[in-house]
Amino acid sequence: QVQLAESGGGLVQAGGSLRLSCAASGSIFSVNDMGWYRQAPGKQRELVASISTSGRFDYTDSVKGRFTISRDNAKNTVYLQMNSLKPEDTAVYYCKARLTATSGNSNDYWGQGTQVTVSS
Repeated sequence: QVQLAESGGGLVQAGGSLRLSCAASGSIFSVNDMGWYRQAPGKQRELVASISTSGRFDYTDSVKGRFTISRDNAKNTVYLQMNSLKPEDTAVYYCKARLTATSGNSNDYWGQGTQVTVSS
């Protein structure tokens, strides 16, 4: 069984910082692309940042210059450092990873989500 476990959400004032972590565990053969999504109330889930196995990354325009995605391949973990947070960053943040299990099956897996609330 494969799962993703997120941590690091919380309540912060505008201008503050948070760091999200997402660790993959279970019968994993390899971890491929990883990313962070977010979903605000009444809005569709959107991609925030993604990172490939080689470290190539991409960000949605609204977080460029403020958020940094990184990964530790030895720990099967992806991070999202969020600085200069704004109230519009308030959302549930989900990590997603394409994992290949030891069975040979490759699928996209989602974390359970972590709430980030930015007060003005």
